[in-house]
Amino acid sequence: MPSTKLAKYQKMRDFSRTAEPSGAAKTTSADARRFVIQKHAASHLHFDLRLESDGVFRSWAVPKGPSLDPKDRRLAMQVEDHPLDYGDFEGTIPKDQYGGGTVMLWDRGYWAPEKGFENITQALEDGELKFVMEGDRMHGGWVIVRTGADKRGGTKWLLIKHRDAGAVPGNPSGPSDEDRSVASGRSLSEITAGDSSPVTPFMTPGRSKPKPRVVKTAPASTAPLFIEPQLATLIAKPISAPGWTHEIKFDGYRMQLRIENSVATLRTRKGLNWSDKFPEIVASGAKLPDGIVDGEVVALDHTGAPDFAALQAAISDHKTANLVYFVFDQMFAHDEDLRKLPLSDRKDRLRTTLEGARENIRYVDHFAVAGDAVLLSACRMHLEGIVSKRLDAPYQSGRVTSWTKSKCRGGHEVVLGAYTTTNGAFRSLIAGAFKNGQLVHIGRIGTGFGRDTVARIM
Repeated sequence: MPSTKLAKYQKMRDFSRTAEPSGAAKTTSADARRFVIQKHAASHLHFDLRLESDGVFRSWAVPKGPSLDPKDRRLAMQVEDHPLDYGDFEGTIPKDQYGGGTVMLWDRGYWAPEKGFENITQALEDGELKFVMEGDRMHGGWVIVRTGADKRGGTKWLLIKHRDAGAVPGNPSGPSDEDRSVASGRSLSEITAGDSSPVTPFMTPGRSKPKPRVVKTAPASTAPLFIEPQLATLIAKPISAPGWTHEIKFDGYRMQLRIENSVATLRTRKGLNWSDKFPEIVASGAKLPDGIVDGEVVALDHTGAPDFAALQAAISDHKTANLVYFVFDQMFAHDEDLRKLPLSDRKDRLRTTLEGARENIRYVDHFAVAGDAVLLSACRMHLEGIVSKRLDAPYQSGRVTSWTKSKCRGGHEVVLGAYTTTNGAFRSLIAGAFKNGQLVHIGRIGTGFGRDTVARIM
């Protein structure tokens, strides 16, 4: 690694004070170029895009983060080249150091220049680079275009998503306060607080080839601790086009089960470890082959239909023996990353994985028939609705349009912020909802509360 390329980077830092890599480690370039995007809570929250090229990471600070919506043109300020071992850095930089603040590994993967832009150095000198990124969050083609210099002498660029299969209008799965590291599963606050969860390495010192995404002889620990779940987009009427399939929508708690060396862990859709809340499911999950699966923990009533109130009561009373984990997707099998496979293949793998599973872990079947008919049947059985999925689509974290949900009854997600009383007795709940990023009051809920329900609320 030519030291001259890192001279500016090294001059700006005191490595006796910061844990950032100095660039002295012999991390060699890979046969496939790697990229890293780090969420950086410095004096101003921003995202650092780093593209491996000529033995270093070419780097840009992107204030709002990359967007999967081609309509968004995201400002990107070019900064100093970083050493390759920065691709494994996650932690806190002291406040008195350059860039002081917390750094999270927000995304990482591999990138390649598009045809006509193979000479990366020349493309950047000319002010335009078209390239493809494939990571946990970033997918498809992009272009970064130089627009000029700022008042401080820095170089301003625009980062723009191409209109391709990886584009998502509205960027619904973009950066949020709920983001978790793709390398450790930690939130920014957990990293700041010194949570010691291990960081899965990506930039191995001295490696001549990239760490493969699929290595059948590698240990299962190469699978991430947590994967941001894929979420469905709510629509009024289910899709009935060819190539789509439909599943029952369960009214329960979305859970991700990770199995490694006969140890199972259940995490919520936000990445919280809830294994202790469902000990029977965890015990059954530990009998499954190593990997990561996606599903929903549900309580069933006497008719076999999901009962969310019963689920809450079971958790509250620590009576969870009869709960069932319905599994509908698989992201990892041992160390093999299945997320790029179409849903049809992942479901086939999942069915095999769950063969012989205990009764409280069940495979979710799907129906390749008209969506309207499946929804009608679900509503007649007093179920919540259905989820429609594209059979050829990969597993993509965040809210996407390749999964949609249709409900049997209308509704709106609200925040319950407080309650009112009359003469000391419960009267109503005060509800709010988010509008344009602000929590606003929308009314009170004062009916439907029986004596037992009120007792649980209080």
